Amino acid sequence: MSSNRSSNRAEVPEAREALDQFKYEVAQELNIPLKKGYNGDLTSAQNGYVGGYMVKKMIEAQEKQMSGMR
Repeated sequence: MSSNRSSNRAEVPEAREALDQFKYEVAQELNIPLKKGYNGDLTSAQNGYVGGYMVKKMIEAQEKQMSGMR
């Protein structure tokens, strides 16, 4: 992995807005007060939980798509 590559960069730049919206939806679902802009008042655990749950939901959606389910 290149040291110049940011892990916070969307592989498909056109998807950035949708990913941001998804992040806020997941945070709301988890009752984590994520807001646009500065979120330094949140713990790293809260931020990690949002990111982890996003990945879980994306994997579930991909598995459903691969199995032909909707």
